[in-house]
Amino acid sequence: MAGPAAAVPSAAFDAGAVIEIAERLRGLEGPLLPILHAILDRFGHVDDRAVPLIADVLNLSRAEVHGVVGFYHDFRRAPAGRHVVRQCRAEACQAMGGEALATGLERAYGIPFGQTTPDGRVTLEAVYCLGNCALSPAAMVDGELVGRADADAILARTGGGAR
Repeated sequence: MAGPAAAVPSAAFDAGAVIEIAERLRGLEGPLLPILHAILDRFGHVDDRAVPLIADVLNLSRAEVHGVVGFYHDFRRAPAGRHVVRQCRAEACQAMGGEALATGLERAYGIPFGQTTPDGRVTLEAVYCLGNCALSPAAMVDGELVGRADADAILARTGGGAR
């Protein structure tokens, strides 16, 4: 699987493909997460229209599926930008300048965390540990870990700030 950290081109919603994925994986033990990951890999996000389809295949309520999609930050509900910037907002990174980095990124891209730039170029996401505390502040750009991150290094990887 491509994984959620990298930007995945968004494919048009296809109910038949969602049902096929859910049917194919429904026999796994605890199939909901593998189904959601497969949908994320295929479409780049979990469209709200997929939720009732998955719920029907697994005999779950829509609320149960929505709850899982909402709980895990990897399952975005809208297409991500061409570049995905994830910055660690946990304590170790905060202590090493993470708040200043966060403020600088929000200012440079012109969006708050959890949003995508209007041109679809960058999605800015907060995460709470990338396992790189020794090289704080840590970030991830398109699935690549960046230690001792600074705004200039991140902006260089994504083509700069707001346009």
